[in-house]
Amino acid sequence: MRIVFAASEVLPFAKTGGLADVCGALPVELEAAGHEVSIIMPYYKEVGVKKVFNDRAQVDVIGQDIKVYFIKHKAFFGRSSLYGDNMNDYPDNLERFAFFCRQALELLKEIGKPVDIIHCHDWQTGLIPLLLKAPYAGEAFFSATRTVFTIHNLAYQGVFPKEEYAKLGLEEKFFNDSQVEFYGKVNLLKAGIVFSDYVTTVSPQYAKEIQTREWGCGLEGVLQSRKGRLAGILNGLDYERWNPERDVFIDPAFSARDQLAKKIHREKLQKVAGLPVLADIPVFGFVGRLCYQKGFDLIEGAFEELMHRPIQLVFLGVGEKKYQELLKKLARKNPQRFAALVRYDEDIAHQVYAGADFFLMPSVYEPCGLTQMIALRYGAIPLVSGVGGFLDTVSDCGVNKKQGNGFVLSSYSVSGLLEALDRALGLYNQKEKLAALIAQAMDCRFTWQSSVKHFNEVYAACRS
Repeated sequence: MRIVFAASEVLPFAKTGGLADVCGALPVELEAAGHEVSIIMPYYKEVGVKKVFNDRAQVDVIGQDIKVYFIKHKAFFGRSSLYGDNMNDYPDNLERFAFFCRQALELLKEIGKPVDIIHCHDWQTGLIPLLLKAPYAGEAFFSATRTVFTIHNLAYQGVFPKEEYAKLGLEEKFFNDSQVEFYGKVNLLKAGIVFSDYVTTVSPQYAKEIQTREWGCGLEGVLQSRKGRLAGILNGLDYERWNPERDVFIDPAFSARDQLAKKIHREKLQKVAGLPVLADIPVFGFVGRLCYQKGFDLIEGAFEELMHRPIQLVFLGVGEKKYQELLKKLARKNPQRFAALVRYDEDIAHQVYAGADFFLMPSVYEPCGLTQMIALRYGAIPLVSGVGGFLDTVSDCGVNKKQGNGFVLSSYSVSGLLEALDRALGLYNQKEKLAALIAQAMDCRFTWQSSVKHFNEVYAACRS
């Protein structure tokens, strides 16, 4: 099939989160499976590609022959960041990404090769399925084109005031509670869900959760109406990039069968984090965005109890100012045991994975999560909430003794967090059992090849 990815961020060109990882890795795997794949994304200031294709776009190549086309608009995309400044969204994001969606379709017509599937990702591309069902519906070029819409995080929906609807250039009839309207506002994610030929999300468990009132973010009814064409497909991990046996960011290398270097990396991590180098207590790590989703309110509530236990904690990431300040405050309270590295550094991120004994991830919700997959590969045993993609990747070693690879909180509560942590501490002092669990965790694989099989089924269903 000829498949086009439309996405607002793609590795290695631009990234703010896991969306970029997926849209950089999955096309390569689809190409390897025999599809003809290309990608369209905005030409941001940070992209820096120089090969000119035409006045509308530039092109680069990833994989064997995956062409990446960039929609250019200096005023819209030549900015310091992708979606906003100083933790606030750009006020013209609706116009920016409506422009991107329309120009992506115009670019495909210019290229002149009919497309089987346009695979759209998140609200920034939610207008494309609607455009194909409305203004572009009568165009012969798109007559056989179908759309797949992937939800990476339902909490981010692209919601805008009703007054901005006119900027989309659509007929008024689409602004109704069954299509684009959402509590009196414009919702571009809803448009993608309603008008696409198939909807996917990033883990089987999350696909179930978003159809419930608790986790549906107001769109549970819409998602329930599409349940016959809704699939949860677990994201894969790039095991070439995340491999402690060949990782250029860490030295020495280590493996599931040779774990001795983990001690060296723990010491390195303690030094990088500014913590005392202690050999007899475990280090708990965290790498990711600092936001409500990741459970920082729970960590704050448990802080005093955590500091009464023989542990060190290292947090690396940036995000909401509230949580950046929270971590700094907690680090000031106990600088011997708590380190807050409020920045993102690729080198240090690899060191955290390599040096941590455990990874602390008490998320409120988690669509898929790549962090726990990476932590498993580096022998940093994850402590996770029992939600979303965590349940599809982490099996509690206390419940599943033969195949367990981590610890799952019994509840999202301070007591649930402390109970899981205490079980981890108990295991830490049983060195043989810990080594066996680390080996079991490092042997886990969540590959894109498995995901591709499911996407092939979705693409085929769109064509049938």
